[in-house]
Amino acid sequence: MKITQKSFVVEDLLTRMAGISRQDASDQHICAMCKGPAVEFKDELSKREYTISCMCQKCQDSVFG
Repeated sequence: MKITQKSFVVEDLLTRMAGISRQDASDQHICAMCKGPAVEFKDELSKREYTISCMCQKCQDSVFG
């Protein structure tokens, strides 16, 4: 999955917070938050959100309800 572009400053902040870059998480098909697998999503909107946040479905549900 191709991730969305962010500025270097934002990307660096997210990497420091998560301990992994969004690109590395995407390449490994894992969640940037919990480091679990991120391969199954309930709908297209959730798949699109992964390209933005690199959060698995479980973490998306936890954050967004």
